[in-house]
Amino acid sequence: MTPISLPTPTVGVPLPGRGCDCNACAFYAGADGRGGPATVEALCSGTNSDCRFCGCAASEADAPQNACVTRKCPIRCGSRTDIAQWMADVGGTLQFDDISIDGELPDGLPSFIPMTDGSSVTRLDASLNWPAYGVGLRRVYSPETHTLYPRFTEQTARQALDLKPDQQAVLVGYGEDPLVEAFWTNRQRDGLVERIAAQEWDLVLSCNYSIYGDWPRTEHLLNMRRSLLLAQEFAEAGVPVVPNLYWFRLEDLERYLAWIEDAPPPAIAVNVQTVRDNNTWDTWERPGLHWLAANLPTDMPVILTGLSRANRITEMVQLFGTRLTLVSQNAHQYALHGAIMTPNGREDVHARTEDAFASTVQYMASLLPPR
Repeated sequence: MTPISLPTPTVGVPLPGRGCDCNACAFYAGADGRGGPATVEALCSGTNSDCRFCGCAASEADAPQNACVTRKCPIRCGSRTDIAQWMADVGGTLQFDDISIDGELPDGLPSFIPMTDGSSVTRLDASLNWPAYGVGLRRVYSPETHTLYPRFTEQTARQALDLKPDQQAVLVGYGEDPLVEAFWTNRQRDGLVERIAAQEWDLVLSCNYSIYGDWPRTEHLLNMRRSLLLAQEFAEAGVPVVPNLYWFRLEDLERYLAWIEDAPPPAIAVNVQTVRDNNTWDTWERPGLHWLAANLPTDMPVILTGLSRANRITEMVQLFGTRLTLVSQNAHQYALHGAIMTPNGREDVHARTEDAFASTVQYMASLLPPR
């Protein structure tokens, strides 16, 4: 399908082209970097060939005003009737130049951080005295009510988890798309960032906004900026925070690198827990991680969430060495079924939950270089 050329509406902010039309897009850079007639910010080399949305009804030249039913369509593209509002919502730009995430990682983080369900860790930690525990966003912010659970608003995170004074609490701000979208939409109205800051987490891994291969580039660009903006809001609230990086093309990684070199965050995080099949890992995630390892500043810490296969962990250790931190929920998930992780994979040994948990935590930590 050939995109329909339509003029870019003048609304005070740069807009993507309707119907993924590069000539009408404010962000088109083109292969030569010069862009097209509507270019304002040259950020994108062109349309996503796998996009399923650039030919929707709203992109047609004679589409009625109500063709884009924005309440039902979750995709942000140039054909949306409210795309100007989304552009204004991210500050009227898709660049990274105005974003700065200041702060430091807490001292004493272990190379492996197990995730739990947000309840007391006393039983799981009985034989471990592990330095840090992670909790996923859905354990703190309800997917059903889109409110913070009282358990985490009526006490600090450390108190909610029954941590010892020398143990650290890490909020892993990842979740399914409806959850993180609700967090973005409600964060200012409900003061979510400030209220999470009041919970005194030792570290927050900021939300990641998804980038799927069959989505339009507008959605990619918006979500990359939103991920960094949210991390900046946490940093401004005094929270030790690490931004999450998602990418789709080499140009995305290059933009991240330029930003990191100009305004380095305390670390970068990458959520790989959604990359389960080998094809996606080999063609997308793995090449990107290799590129980051080769190009990031050598002192930039890297936090990977969701890596559980021993061969993948070994490869990432070879790439990042002692600057790698791994966060995973596998130890807890396996332990609930009396199973453990071993060099041969999962083994159902029918162990007590706390014993199975300790075994997997120690095994996964053994795959990482000591600090």
